[in-house]
Amino acid sequence: MLNHNHKTILVTGGAGFIGGNFVIRQITQGGVHVINLDALTYAGNLDTLDAVEDDPKLEFVLGSIGDSALVDYLLNRHQPSAIINFAAESHVDRSIDSPEAFIQTNVLGTFYLLESARKYWRGLDEAQQKEFRFLHVSTDEVYGSLGATGQFTETTAYQPNSPYSASKASSDHLVRAYFHTYGLPVLTTNCSNNYGPFQFPEKLIPLIIHNALAGKPLPIYGHGLNVRDWLYVEDHCKAIERVLEAGIPGEVYNIGGNNEKTNLEVVHTLCDLLDELRPNATHKPHRSLITYVSDRPGHDLRYAIDASKIKTELGFRPQETFETGLRKTVTWYLENQVWCQRVMDGSYRGERLGSDGEPL
Repeated sequence: MLNHNHKTILVTGGAGFIGGNFVIRQITQGGVHVINLDALTYAGNLDTLDAVEDDPKLEFVLGSIGDSALVDYLLNRHQPSAIINFAAESHVDRSIDSPEAFIQTNVLGTFYLLESARKYWRGLDEAQQKEFRFLHVSTDEVYGSLGATGQFTETTAYQPNSPYSASKASSDHLVRAYFHTYGLPVLTTNCSNNYGPFQFPEKLIPLIIHNALAGKPLPIYGHGLNVRDWLYVEDHCKAIERVLEAGIPGEVYNIGGNNEKTNLEVVHTLCDLLDELRPNATHKPHRSLITYVSDRPGHDLRYAIDASKIKTELGFRPQETFETGLRKTVTWYLENQVWCQRVMDGSYRGERLGSDGEPL
């Protein structure tokens, strides 16, 4: 829960996967007024916020972080004590197919948002300036690819390998620059792969669940040996709260789930859970649906987060194991198929993305 100092916050991208979970958590816990700014691109959906949409503490605004006039208006009208920036184009495969949108939103959008925040912050009184925070939510993908050993720390050199990660790296550098140049009290978090409720079905875990329930092939890139650290989205939201409350301006905090798994391990675990929770005589075992497809261009081999800084300095550690978090996730998707059907509105039907025009 946020501390009492944060009465009103501006959340950007709060109708997306992580942002939506964060908004729901804030409204459910109470004590804070949330202004939710979202452009409602394909992965942003107000259905995610159904449970809290009528709460008077939540105000939704349709718009882009690149609309400076709108952002300036919202800041001056609502006087938030914090901006939490979730707004981003976030899918690597889409960035391979159409990189321009990632530059527009992740780089230019963040720049415009920072400019609005800087102007607003400078107009606050001394006490309000001291309280204000700009928290930028980023990814471990900015660090590039690891070999079989090692972990990303907050001082790991940036080596992005996809248009998505390059655009996020650029935004991270802008946020850093606004602290060192202008003194804007910024915080940056770099998280590992998130999973959980309300994730758009193009990402690995919900895509596998969606395909398995339909008896469709379960696509695995290459040999399925790419490794990711998996972080349950609720744990991520708790970590962001903690950074917002106690993080030191200008600092970066890595957030990981301590759950390194190969893609193949993830899919195998999902198949076994579905065999247990939703057995299907035609498609059992669900592992029989696994299909290996050509790897995507520039597919990073391994990500691994060293989250000792946020643990040592802020006392945060994730509560969910991969097993408990994944069971909660599968159960949620099984119980919320209507949500899945509503967000699958025709713009995405589970097709292969990120092949750069190459055949499977």
